[in-house]
Amino acid sequence: MNKSSGFYNLGIAPNILEILDKFNFKVPTPIQEKSIPLTIEGKDMIGVAQTGTGKTLAFAIPMIQAALRDKRGLVVLPTRELASQVNEVFHKFGTPLGVRTAVLIGGEPIRHQIRDIRNNPQIIIGTPGRIIDHLEQKTISLKSVGVLTLDEADRMLDMGFAPQLKLILREVPREKQTLLFSATMPKDIIAIAQAHMKLPLRVEIAPSGTTAAKVTQELFFVEKNDKPRLLEKLLYEYRGSALIFIKTKFAAKKIALNIRSMGHTVTELHSNRSLKQRQEALEGFRNGKYRVLVATDIAARGIDVKGIELVLNYDLPQSSEDYVHRIGRTARIGATGHAISFATPDQRGKVKGIERLIRTVLPISKLPELPPLRKSDLIRERTEPRFSRGGFGRNSFGRNKRFSERRSSNSYRGRR
Repeated sequence: MNKSSGFYNLGIAPNILEILDKFNFKVPTPIQEKSIPLTIEGKDMIGVAQTGTGKTLAFAIPMIQAALRDKRGLVVLPTRELASQVNEVFHKFGTPLGVRTAVLIGGEPIRHQIRDIRNNPQIIIGTPGRIIDHLEQKTISLKSVGVLTLDEADRMLDMGFAPQLKLILREVPREKQTLLFSATMPKDIIAIAQAHMKLPLRVEIAPSGTTAAKVTQELFFVEKNDKPRLLEKLLYEYRGSALIFIKTKFAAKKIALNIRSMGHTVTELHSNRSLKQRQEALEGFRNGKYRVLVATDIAARGIDVKGIELVLNYDLPQSSEDYVHRIGRTARIGATGHAISFATPDQRGKVKGIERLIRTVLPISKLPELPPLRKSDLIRERTEPRFSRGGFGRNSFGRNKRFSERRSSNSYRGRR
């Protein structure tokens, strides 16, 4: 055990410190340094920190330590990708100590998850919709949960998960420790804290809207029809990995085809792709199989990939807060990175909203000379068709009165 490690005086058990040392974790991030001692003491806590600051380890270490004292844990988060990545952290640090997890997410057979539950995991990690599926089927009980973590709480509410969260909170004991992590602190989050937490301590590393310290930002005002050619120019200028955010899943597919025709390796990440396809896309992006990842906002907080050189907002996000989350995919935990945004001339008001939130004027760059128009650029963008919000074709389970709330218009989103 390395006593010079910055993790040494945070109340972490010696066997966990040894694992941190083994994986060369020497200096805790600010959110880890401030929140770990409080959560190990059993305090309810609200952690507010920008994306990419090491929040997962900030709650994983205390929950693993609690599990070693026979306190069961539940982690609720908004997307499948985030759930899988959080489970990787628990697996890395908890498995050597015998701490078992079960991941409950949509898009994969529920019977596999039932098998994992029968292995008696100390920590369950899942998305709200699939957790409720298991509650409805009585394959899990949350009555023994001692530590509850709501991760990316603001994003869960943005995605329409409020009814599902209420149902889950109703199922866990009142006497428990609750940890709530969020990049922003809207009124709905405060309401959850007041209703379900006991005198929570607030740890805020940076004000809402604070961007990563070492990310540089750039803005192009460009006509919609010129976006593909500007994208082509920039992808030849920046040679590293690039994450491109698109407004709709149908546009994402079209842009990915265009990028492929430019000679770049590219994949897509959006809600029309199966869980297996999404996992393959993320893994391929991590290991360099794909240089470019085209994604909708489902990935704004679901990607934890080191070394992304460029985040490009091909379309501006719907909300200013999502701008912060998107560009936080680069320059993570002290690294450097660059973020470029395309805005059409009629979006100056949206740009001003982003600038107010981040308290910075975005530097405007002059349009370079653009490459010749491609035939693929002339293809009109498909409009999104109407479709049933009945889910992803999973088995239909009987519902009972208590959980019928989840069959709201938001429940489709809950299975992302």
